[in-house]
Amino acid sequence: MPKLPQNVRIVEVGPRDGLQNEPRSVAASVKIELIDRLGEAGLRAIEATAFVSPKWVPQMADNAQVMAGIRKRPGVAYPVLVPNLQGFEAAAAAGAGEIAVFGAASESFSRKNINCSIAESLARFEPVAAAARSRGIRVRGYVSCVAGCPYEGEVAPAAVASVAQRLLAMGCYEVSLGDTIGVGTPGKIQAMLRAVAERAPMEMLAVHLHDTYGQALANIYASLELGVAVVDSSVAGLGGCPYAKGASGNVATEDVVYMLDGLGIATGVDLQKLFRAGQYICAELGRDPASRVARALAAKCSA
Repeated sequence: MPKLPQNVRIVEVGPRDGLQNEPRSVAASVKIELIDRLGEAGLRAIEATAFVSPKWVPQMADNAQVMAGIRKRPGVAYPVLVPNLQGFEAAAAAGAGEIAVFGAASESFSRKNINCSIAESLARFEPVAAAARSRGIRVRGYVSCVAGCPYEGEVAPAAVASVAQRLLAMGCYEVSLGDTIGVGTPGKIQAMLRAVAERAPMEMLAVHLHDTYGQALANIYASLELGVAVVDSSVAGLGGCPYAKGASGNVATEDVVYMLDGLGIATGVDLQKLFRAGQYICAELGRDPASRVARALAAKCSA
């Protein structure tokens, strides 16, 4: 049996990826409270917001207000997404200590998502990464569509490896590999990871797996078997991708923590406090959590 990591770092993406496509505006005070509750639960990386044009993502228009309002905890990173130099400058002015840039392994997805080719997107991020490094701001990279594309279908693992290699070369300390439409299965995810690992150290890779087909936890376990020790997830399973029809589910942080706890893998996350943070944001949004663990805990509490 493969040896699994003893510790896993969870990157909580709910406040940004989970909320960015909410149809109605979520108050900055609610986002701030959510981020603070997630920090209280023990999460050490919480993606706080995005410095993108409010024309394209109106939900993130309060980015500077959110960054100013959160109670920043020692040892906790609050990365923010930036699409270009203008976004980077705004993020830096707001006090961001870490940024994230995002590419895709699919040409069609890149053009639909950020209106440029893969090569153009990477060229756009090079000066952003350079500017961040010059100011001591850490840079994380994302690669979308690592297992499939809503427009092209299958995505070759070599294409994923190429983009990941470019992101690391420009100075990203870590690259998160995203199954944007959730079509991956354990075998496909492992094949993709092996291809990427030929060009990048496994310890610099993370996984960002959607649960569209109910495969996210199995795919996370398959990733752990190969040595991946960083997992992206979203509290209460909030969020998805507006460019991928039906891809409505980031894997829920509660479900990931419950599985890792059961495997004896340390995360530093208090599941009960995490559960309550999920209850808080779901009450604000007027919906039930997508997390099965959260639903089970809620039923247990009301029994």
